[in-house]
Amino acid sequence: MPHDDLRSFLNTLEGEGQLLRITEEVLPEPDLAAAANAAGRIGEGAPALYFDNVTGFDDARITMNVHGSWANHALALGLPKNTPVKEQVETFAARWDDFPVTPERRAGAPWRENTVEGGDVDLFSILPLFRLNDGDGGFYLDKAAVVSRDPEDPDNFGKQNVGIYRIEVMGRNRLAFQPVPMHDVAQHLRKAEEAGDDLPIAITLGNDPVISIVAGMPMAYDQSEYEMAGALRGAPAPIATAPLTGFDVPWGSEVVIEGVIESRVRQIEGPFGEFTGHYSGGRRMPVVRIDRVSYRSNPVFESLYLGMPWTEVDYLVGPNTCVPLLKQLRAEYPEVQAVNAMYTHGLMVIISTGKRYGGFAKAVGMRAMTTPHGLGYVSQVVLVDEDVDPFNLPQVLWAMSAKVNPKEDVVIIPNLSVLELAPASDPAGMTSKMIIDATTPVPPDDRGNFATPVKDLPETKEWTAKLQRLIAARD
Repeated sequence: MPHDDLRSFLNTLEGEGQLLRITEEVLPEPDLAAAANAAGRIGEGAPALYFDNVTGFDDARITMNVHGSWANHALALGLPKNTPVKEQVETFAARWDDFPVTPERRAGAPWRENTVEGGDVDLFSILPLFRLNDGDGGFYLDKAAVVSRDPEDPDNFGKQNVGIYRIEVMGRNRLAFQPVPMHDVAQHLRKAEEAGDDLPIAITLGNDPVISIVAGMPMAYDQSEYEMAGALRGAPAPIATAPLTGFDVPWGSEVVIEGVIESRVRQIEGPFGEFTGHYSGGRRMPVVRIDRVSYRSNPVFESLYLGMPWTEVDYLVGPNTCVPLLKQLRAEYPEVQAVNAMYTHGLMVIISTGKRYGGFAKAVGMRAMTTPHGLGYVSQVVLVDEDVDPFNLPQVLWAMSAKVNPKEDVVIIPNLSVLELAPASDPAGMTSKMIIDATTPVPPDDRGNFATPVKDLPETKEWTAKLQRLIAARD
């Protein structure tokens, strides 16, 4: 059965030997993040971590690395924990075809057990906050699902976005929020600010495992993450109505925060150790005012460690980046066989494809860069033949070493968009992008005799003058 909340998934992980309870007393810094960092170094079978004896936090329950191995990722999708990664991606792609699955609205959401609002809101009394890397500028909510609506079309369910964005705690009831310009919430905020309005949002913490997967998934602007969650779960995703905003939020969340992104208000946010494996600097970012917090009794606080790959984020956003790109490319180019976008959320992508004619693979690479996700992420594309497995890196490197003529097969396209967090962008948000065609060359189409162009017939000049006279006489 699919998991309706985080706690049921943690029980499943424990039953499968994929949850490690750490009962000894640990420090919030650096022990929590260091343990999650270490889990990423164990390999594909690393367990989720659960802490309930943290110095300075009475009765805190903290979990990390929940999606931090292919075994855990498989269990999140209801697959056996030993399912190979390529099979997980193929299953993901097959379930995509069931989209959309209408969610199920439920009453009695567990996060309704406790509520604070207005001047009583104090995140520090509800959440056990700690820094993830020693260079971070503060405490972060980095695995929260942020719900927002298109202010110009608020009743359109598909345009209600659910996304994961980094959020810094700036005070007991204030947050700094980073909306990447290519993401849906940034479009919502732009429309609200153009109208001079605040943007209402709901922020949910401690979500069921599939919500976390779809919230980090590049989907079309008018496609619902809840409807995709239903397809991946094989059953409707349970949702509930947030009491202040009226937004649709996951039924099983541990914490639901409601408020507004204040119009045209900015505050320095950062630095933060990002998914790129580098720190991003401090930037002026939008500010969230929290008006209401609803939460389960003794909430489980889920956090995500990010750093030098591989860490949990790489497992979390691996398949859910591969499959949308595969589906979008295959809709136009059915020759595309597989897409590996596991690396830094798709900043580099490996695509295996058949070819219709010479130059076809490069066209596929250019299209990958212009998909909704590609506009902000895909900066390097490697094309390989259809019989090369893009998830088998020795095969990919063989194709690159044996079939690439740099003069003909490497294409550099300057001045294209990329997310500002990309370390190699210069200036931030702009980059050159590269296509490497490591496919077997296909002969060019040699039909016709292009050395002998057709010329005007000798009588054309005389007939041109005659037609002009006839037209003038008619008028």
